[in-house]
Amino acid sequence: MSETVFVHVDERDNVLVALKNFSKGEEIKFLGHSLVLQDDISVGHKIALIDIRAGEDVLKYGFPIGKAKRDISSGQWVHTHNVQTKLEGTLEYSYKPKKQKNSTGTTETRTFQGYVRKNGEVGIRNEIWVINTVGCINKVAEQLVKLAEKSLDISGTDGVFHYPHPFGCSQLGDDLENTQKILRNLVQHPNAAGVLVLGLGCENNHIKAFTDVLGEFDEERVKFLAVQEVEDELDEGISIIEDLISYANQFKRESVSVSKLKVGLKCGGSDGLSGITANPLVGAFSDKVIAHGGSTVLTEVPEMFGAETILMERAVNEEVFSKTVSLVNDFKEYFIKHDQVVYENPSPGNKEGGITTLEEKSLGCVQKGGFSDVVDVLPYGGRINKQGLSLLQGPGNDLVSVTSLAASGAHIVLFTTGRGTPFGGPVPTVKISTNNKLFEKKRNWIDFNAGELVTGKDKETLAGELFEYIVRLASGDEKARNEEFGFKEIAIFKDGVIL
Repeated sequence: MSETVFVHVDERDNVLVALKNFSKGEEIKFLGHSLVLQDDISVGHKIALIDIRAGEDVLKYGFPIGKAKRDISSGQWVHTHNVQTKLEGTLEYSYKPKKQKNSTGTTETRTFQGYVRKNGEVGIRNEIWVINTVGCINKVAEQLVKLAEKSLDISGTDGVFHYPHPFGCSQLGDDLENTQKILRNLVQHPNAAGVLVLGLGCENNHIKAFTDVLGEFDEERVKFLAVQEVEDELDEGISIIEDLISYANQFKRESVSVSKLKVGLKCGGSDGLSGITANPLVGAFSDKVIAHGGSTVLTEVPEMFGAETILMERAVNEEVFSKTVSLVNDFKEYFIKHDQVVYENPSPGNKEGGITTLEEKSLGCVQKGGFSDVVDVLPYGGRINKQGLSLLQGPGNDLVSVTSLAASGAHIVLFTTGRGTPFGGPVPTVKISTNNKLFEKKRNWIDFNAGELVTGKDKETLAGELFEYIVRLASGDEKARNEEFGFKEIAIFKDGVIL
């Protein structure tokens, strides 16, 4: 039997990963040894390579992904029924930096065709955004967008969009601040050539309060409308959007260095191949962008649990290391505060796809960050301000984390998945399948196939193809599937009381 039907990820591993469905009794050969399977084993799931005693570590990626609950014999299926997590609460860490092999740049000069804004920032889309300060007026924003598409000439833009959400009123403390920070960052996002900030008038995130958070802004680019204060908010709103379209039309694509590119890194609906195909591929892409002077940002803090030391060892200095420790332990405290265990993951879909413990998901997840140094750690609602790889506070939830990545300034989000999802954020959300079957099945969702890594294509070649695709996407020569089908949404993190 060809070795392409399973993979041994790291020479230290005591498990293999199936690349096809196996039946009990089948025999596979590995390094001259024969292994008779004692269970039916689905694609993406793990096979015990050797006998593993109860309490011993189960190794994948060269690291423990948990420990055996009971004795596991070679050839048996390794999953939640016989493996348990080793994760605990908050931990103490010491600074032990390791020099990264991909920390140097490149002499190659690459450009894309972007929109240079008046403040010097660069966008990859020339869109008009309607950002409402409160959920009460979601439908007003929706009606304005429909009217604009019907009655205005929007051909000089890349479209008019609104982003409904339920917040902005009856919120207290950190929740209100989080809502304001995310909305502020969306208003400031360079993919939006013009923005209409739509307020109601009586909400606690009213326009005056929001402008205090917003800070300096271009009065030609950002307009405001409080709908309680006008007789016909649709007429007023359309008039403003028409002005914003005229403003946006002055921007034309021009050659811009790839060093200006900012890319968010995210995974969702994982399977047993996520850490073997799509996530390492995105990691290679991340290193390539950073070598060209660009920036990437990694979030989903709970999906760093169990793999956090890999990131801590790559902190560019002790300050960044300390921030990474706080990032991890603070999120664990958030779990504990709500009487939740820190290992309550992966989801049912992840488990069905072959992910057994949070450590296993995390060890696959962090590979999206490649091998580059970690240069900064951002709070929720923070913005990318350093070249290189940054970490961003945020949960694993797909909608919340993609919104957070976009709000951090990412022009594009790379979203790896072994299960598939149609969701997209306010920026191009590139879905990268971990396996060929998903790519073939969900052409309306998936933009790029990393499954080729287990059918003969080498990672360097495929990473180069992904890089070229992203350059074309940034230049407007390609659209992500979420853009083509109008899947553009936001979600905002909530923790506290609603009045």
